[in-house]
Amino acid sequence: MTTIIPSLMAESALQVRSLYRSLLRTSSQFATYNFREYAKRRTRDAFREHKNETDERRVQELVQKGLKELSLLKRQSMISTFYQLDKLVVEGPAAGTETGKISEAVRLKELGHD
Repeated sequence: MTTIIPSLMAESALQVRSLYRSLLRTSSQFATYNFREYAKRRTRDAFREHKNETDERRVQELVQKGLKELSLLKRQSMISTFYQLDKLVVEGPAAGTETGKISEAVRLKELGHD
């Protein structure tokens, strides 16, 4: 076990948090609900799995891997905007309703159609 200078640990922690936020933000940009939720879940799971990592070299390896994943996510989220599908019921806006116009799904009220 090597001793780590506290300022390096703080810098590393800041870098890791920044990467985490960037990955979640980029994951939220997927056009398709399933891809969006999968990317978010995968990001959270990966960070939880390595949250107790103390070896500075291993942390930097994981950060580099995360940066590669971030660039991949950015690319894929950009591509996903070209192939948008109809929204799923779970994706509808919380307060509003969809009108049922061209290529939109008609949302149902509790007692029938809008």
